[in-house]
Amino acid sequence: MRIGELAAQADVTRDTIRFYEKVGLVTGRRLANGYRDFPPETVPWLLYVRTAQTLGFSLAEIARHGEELREAPDTAQALSALFTEKIQVIDARMAELGTLRADLTARVGTGCPLRTTR
Repeated sequence: MRIGELAAQADVTRDTIRFYEKVGLVTGRRLANGYRDFPPETVPWLLYVRTAQTLGFSLAEIARHGEELREAPDTAQALSALFTEKIQVIDARMAELGTLRADLTARVGTGCPLRTTR
């Protein structure tokens, strides 16, 4: 399917598809007339990419895990493992942010918030 049809079916812009192609998330072949042609399975893949982004996955993470998910014998199990891993990353980041917040809170009203609190 051509890029315009793919964009309409996946509810993304043509520029988004071009960008995804540039970074290796989708692959299309060039027809003799120069038009891009994408296989039909690109539509569900683009829907997956959009959903993964809303769940906090970066395009780099999606690209890194995409191939292994496609080849996984049990996609649900593979996704659950991936989600568990992402939750651990989020928990670690939340702990870091909590520490940062406490440090900033301790500096409020010190006259020079960039001085150490010691």
